[in-house]
Amino acid sequence: MERLQKVIAQAGVTSRRKAEQLILEGKVKVNGETVRTLGTKVSQSDKIEVEGIPLEREEKVYYLFYKPRRVISTVSDDKGRKTVSDYFRDAGARVYPVGRLDYDTSGLLVVTNDGEFANLLMHPRFEIDKTYIARISGIPSRQELKQLEKGIRLKDGMTAPARAKLLSMDKRKKKAIVQLTIHEGRNRQVRRMFEHLGYPVEKLRREAYGMLTLKGLNAGEKRELTPHEVKTLRSLAENGGASRK
Repeated sequence: MERLQKVIAQAGVTSRRKAEQLILEGKVKVNGETVRTLGTKVSQSDKIEVEGIPLEREEKVYYLFYKPRRVISTVSDDKGRKTVSDYFRDAGARVYPVGRLDYDTSGLLVVTNDGEFANLLMHPRFEIDKTYIARISGIPSRQELKQLEKGIRLKDGMTAPARAKLLSMDKRKKKAIVQLTIHEGRNRQVRRMFEHLGYPVEKLRREAYGMLTLKGLNAGEKRELTPHEVKTLRSLAENGGASRK
């Protein structure tokens, strides 16, 4: 069961606020009866009409997308840059990314038209692990990796405990590749954590989100999530990142 105004908005008829106005004006019917009460809940089987036109609901879709660098994690961009939506014109539904990756960060995004599911995954208290691979300038010490794990004090507060692992280093070029797993979603958080220690990030990729990985995909490619994957992600969120070790 979902709120009537939310169902109307998700079907692409109008915004949720406008949908509420239409309900109050008596322009919405459910199963032939005019509804004027905000918050009325409807099921998938209920027949809804908006201003005399039957509502066609979008089937909910869920994708895993490998976002390339220099792509905006939005549905549109006023500067004419390429967006995530450009890769989903064949999806048959209006979809949007769950959260964001920076313009210069590549990697895993979940893309859907299920607003409730997206809000669940993005809510701060639901702590789903996100694993990044960063190529940085400089080689962090074991103590600095421990500092990343314990938390870094940024301008917007202390970061939560994380997991950090040095994957490789090039002493001659003074560069390193570090894996960092966090469960927060602050703006440019991974880059800022490394920069705080004096290690600028040269290249960054989100490699995993919960139990999802980029295996089998190249940059710019996507695949539909299986029902089991959707159910598992929902369960991870509802149980506060139960996959965390």
